[in-house]
Amino acid sequence: MATLADVARRAGVSTATASRIINNSPKPVGEALRERVLAAVAELEFVPNANAQQLARAHRTAVGVIVHDVSDPYFAEITRGLQRVATDHGRLVIICNSYRDPERELAYVDLLHAHRTAAIVLAGSGYHDAPTTARLDRKLRLYESTGGRVAVIGRHEHAGDAIVPENEHGGYLAADALYRLGHTTIGVIAGPKHLTTTTDRLAGLRRAAREHGHRLTARHIEYAGFDRNGGMAAAGLLLDRNPSLTAIAALNDSMAVGALACLRERGVDVPGRVSLIGFDDMPISVDVTPPLSTVRLPLEEIGVRAMSLALREPDDEPRVEHAAAELVLRDSTAPPPRHRPRPTKAHRP
Repeated sequence: MATLADVARRAGVSTATASRIINNSPKPVGEALRERVLAAVAELEFVPNANAQQLARAHRTAVGVIVHDVSDPYFAEITRGLQRVATDHGRLVIICNSYRDPERELAYVDLLHAHRTAAIVLAGSGYHDAPTTARLDRKLRLYESTGGRVAVIGRHEHAGDAIVPENEHGGYLAADALYRLGHTTIGVIAGPKHLTTTTDRLAGLRRAAREHGHRLTARHIEYAGFDRNGGMAAAGLLLDRNPSLTAIAALNDSMAVGALACLRERGVDVPGRVSLIGFDDMPISVDVTPPLSTVRLPLEEIGVRAMSLALREPDDEPRVEHAAAELVLRDSTAPPPRHRPRPTKAHRP
């Protein structure tokens, strides 16, 4: 079993320096030196003394939560569930907004490590960025090796406890519903391209398109921020590029609300001319006019389950649990105009 001295030798630093970096001492250390020590920890699979881990864990009362933006309804609902469990366990929750900045996320892991939090819940989407993902994984594994617990929500390259929403299946449900209604020309408002959540939801839509004998080409997809303004702008671009489209699938409800505003502004009837479906089933989805068809994820429950994993006693096997997606059809979706039954002669005005 590797020792602290072995790590120090491998990294070419003193034992004291290696200890400071491994234990996230507040004393400043150059990033290159830090990366060298962390690389040595990973190569040697260094694990601190188990008794020291127990001692460290016993004095930890706070838990850290890293989200993209807690003001986003998606993360607000998840955070509600996280806080419920943490409160029940007498834990203080430290919420960190990364604003989808990977470097800020890495810095927060270091900060939460330095503050000796009992656990970290990583609630934001994973990134399609191999170097950053590898750095994040190293930092999380180092944090775990010093007694901290980690749980992630979504698809991340970190082996451990996780809650995985059925994003791909949810995307499939959304597109399948539109194709079954008779739509053949569908526009998609996707989220940021570098997020695994976007990729997974879009993959589900593409799978449904293939099953129904259609294709979603680049012409029919517009990437945008996961917010109302992004959805509004993307809907306008899709309508300009594809005047014949009869349905829009937005990969979250905030973007769908923005798309609805764009359609209303242009005098496009929903669902008379264009059907619209969202994703997540935010509370606002039933309050807009018309009420929004969507794919429901149990967001508060996801938060409850993630925090429960983070605070459980560790065992040899990581737990990966899935959160089911469910189709919810409301008034914003209908068959395209040409597929609607025409009134009989006796009922025509």
